[in-house]
Amino acid sequence: MTKFEPVGRAPEPPARAGFVPCQFEDPVAAQLLRPLFGDDRETLVLAGFDAFERLVGLIRIDGDRSGRCIIPPQCWRSFIDDRIVTVVMAHNHPSGNPEPSAADTGTTQEAAIFLRTLGVELVDHLIFVAGGHFSFRTAEML
Repeated sequence: MTKFEPVGRAPEPPARAGFVPCQFEDPVAAQLLRPLFGDDRETLVLAGFDAFERLVGLIRIDGDRSGRCIIPPQCWRSFIDDRIVTVVMAHNHPSGNPEPSAADTGTTQEAAIFLRTLGVELVDHLIFVAGGHFSFRTAEML
């Protein structure tokens, strides 16, 4: 019997499509959105931008006791105005798992359709964890 010694290290498992490590986050994710999330409960943020990509609206919604974040209709009414042309939706997963749940995927698709009827584009939905974030746009799920 011949014993073979490994040469070098085993290859790293491929990263999940859509996951962006912290060191590669763009300024909007790293400097604007990431500081708004804590580790203790789920929080949702809606960031609205005008045609010149300037931030013109920001809403933060903390999760309830069940950990779910619900966007009440009055939040959409006060958030969407004629200046907002694009929206970035973001929330965190305190569990540390960046994978979107079925509820995350459904909510993203519903929000995209709703915003599209108003002439607003949902640019991305980000799910933040300690090591980075999951991007629906990068994963081609949006």
